[in-house]
Amino acid sequence: MFNQKVIYTTNLRELQLPKKKAFKKSGKIKRKLYEELLLELDIELVKLQKWLIEKKKRMVTIFEGIDTAGKSSTIKVLTNYLNPRNIWIVALPKPNEDELTQWYFQRYIKHMPNASEWVFFDRSWYNRAGIEMVFGFCTKEQYNLFYKQVNKLEKMLVEDGIMLFKFYYSISKETQAKRIKDREKNPLKSWKLSKLDYEGHKKYDEYIKLRDYMFERASYIPWVEFDANDKKRARLNTMRYILSNIEYEGKNKKLITGVDEAIVTLHHNKELL
Repeated sequence: MFNQKVIYTTNLRELQLPKKKAFKKSGKIKRKLYEELLLELDIELVKLQKWLIEKKKRMVTIFEGIDTAGKSSTIKVLTNYLNPRNIWIVALPKPNEDELTQWYFQRYIKHMPNASEWVFFDRSWYNRAGIEMVFGFCTKEQYNLFYKQVNKLEKMLVEDGIMLFKFYYSISKETQAKRIKDREKNPLKSWKLSKLDYEGHKKYDEYIKLRDYMFERASYIPWVEFDANDKKRARLNTMRYILSNIEYEGKNKKLITGVDEAIVTLHHNKELL
């Protein structure tokens, strides 16, 4: 069965450099350094995908997080140089009438990868653990049933050979408000805004309570939480986490040494089953 762990390191180039060279006053990584590190990690992701294809492996990566945390942009960055024939990005709309009558997980399960494929879920079955509960799109009974089944489902997926990663991107309420304003001003991003984004911001504290409950109740397969107030650092560490947990051929072990403890937290509870 695929097991994963968090490896923390202080051997990251951005941590070794004097702060004035690596970070802005805000604590965010400077773009020049970010782009240098990103290119190095992109090369490693290409090596990883080549290994996945040759070894006929299957991988699923779930991206969850509070609205505007950077889930979609992180997926875009990760897949930028990957072979599009072997990746799938799944961003499902709200369920239709037929899907509402199905087993809750059914519409997600049909997107599981075949051999040599890597599936990226831009939100997933964990909609039920967050947005559906916040806005009353599911009943309390459905919510409780979800938690009764989800760990067993994910255990079966991993036992069947799927490498499953679950990532959650957390940001402060202040950062969320700023990003909503930025989207209002940017015509290229205005399509990302909806009424639910504004309503969700008002319910920020409720989202956080549900997130923490999810970490506690649905972490037989680990949740990896990223502090995404700096999107660039979160993206780099997402890539590092994946690469650190797979022994693919040609791995640059001097580069792939773990993740930044300052922004990455692992939530894992093997006793759930």
